This record gives sequence, structure tokens and C-alpha cells, in this order.
Amino acid sequence: MTNVQRSYLPAAGRDWMLPLYDPLVKLLGGDKTRKALLEQAAVRPGDRVLDIGCGTGTLAAVIKRLHPGIEVVGLDPDPRALARARRKAQQAEIGVQFDQGFSDNLPYAAASFDRVFSSFMFHHLPEGERGNTLREIRRVLKPGASLHMVDFAGPGSRPHGSLARMLHSSERLKGNSEDRILTMLKQAGFSHAAQVMRGTMLFGRLNVNYFQASVPSGQA
Repeated sequence: MTNVQRSYLPAAGRDWMLPLYDPLVKLLGGDKTRKALLEQAAVRPGDRVLDIGCGTGTLAAVIKRLHPGIEVVGLDPDPRALARARRKAQQAEIGVQFDQGFSDNLPYAAASFDRVFSSFMFHHLPEGERGNTLREIRRVLKPGASLHMVDFAGPGSRPHGSLARMLHSSERLKGNSEDRILTMLKQAGFSHAAQVMRGTMLFGRLNVNYFQASVPSGQA
């Protein structure tokens, strides 16, 4: 669907760590974080939903289980993670479409989704791909539709930012400040871009931020 020969950061950081990815995210508090993300998104019957950087498909599967009547699509560049996602959906007997591709070159038509989710994906992107990713998300969202994103807080988050920097390099986290993300969202053409909530993981030792941004009604 797109050029999957490009380099990418695997879902677990290293290919050999992929079997540990789901247990580690669960230990960190991923289930609670995903629940909070979904609650503020207010998915509606008939929505078409895209989960970018879907990894092993946990969030996409949760969305489909909670809203069986909607169409859910997951996108990730990592074929190993996608293989796990497809097995997970098959075992749960739920229908989720999993595609291989990159977030800055989405293989979907303009104005074709009602909700786009990004869960702990944004900090994986090199600086040069972040703006293009947000513009692509803006392109595939319908008028009045919205992006819902959660990620680790960037430098300056206190008192627990140091633990996040142990898990992910400071180079990848430095662009994850609230101001920087909100600025990029506005530059990509979103309206009503806001940090809607702050949260923590790992018993309060990891800070996370939740963002929401929408496409103006009446605009394609």
C-alpha cells in the first residue's frame, strides 16, 4: 500500500522484545490509559475509526469490542507487530482491518474517517515526520471529525519525567512538550486543539498527556 522498505522503530523498540510488548504495556498501566482515551473520544455508531501506529492491535481490538457496529482500521509499519494484531483479532473473533504503512503517507482517501487515534506512537516519529503525520491525519478526517492522542510527557514534566527518559531517549521525547504538540496541531490545520487531560502510568511514576483536535465543520 506504501513504501514499507523505509526504516521504522519497532513497536517494542527492538524486534526481539516484541513478545514482551503487551505484558509490559499492561504492567505500565496501558489498559487504564486506553480506557481514558476512548472515553474522551466519544465514538458514535456508524463511525469509521483509524488507529495509527497500532502495534499489536490492542487498542483497535478494544474499540471494536466496545463498538462492534463500527469499522476499525489499524495501521503500522511493523509486519511482525501486525501479524500479532491479526492473530489477536482472529482469536477474539472480531473484524479489524490491519494495514502496513507509515503515518506520514496514509494510504486512505481524504475525508474518510470520523476518529483517528494515536496511542504512544507520536514520540516514535523522527522530528521531520511529525508535522507530515499530523497533516496526513487532518487530510483523512471528515469535516467535524477528530484526532485523539495520548503520549508520554516531554521534558519539563515533573516530578517523574526522568523515568520516561529512561524508557525512551531524550531526543525522541524533547518534541513532546504540550506547547510543541499544540503548535504542530494548529499548523497542520486542526481547530480546537487542546490538551484535554493529564495522567500517569506505572503507579504515578510516568506522566502522560492526552490531546484532542478537530477538523472544522464544513471543511474537507
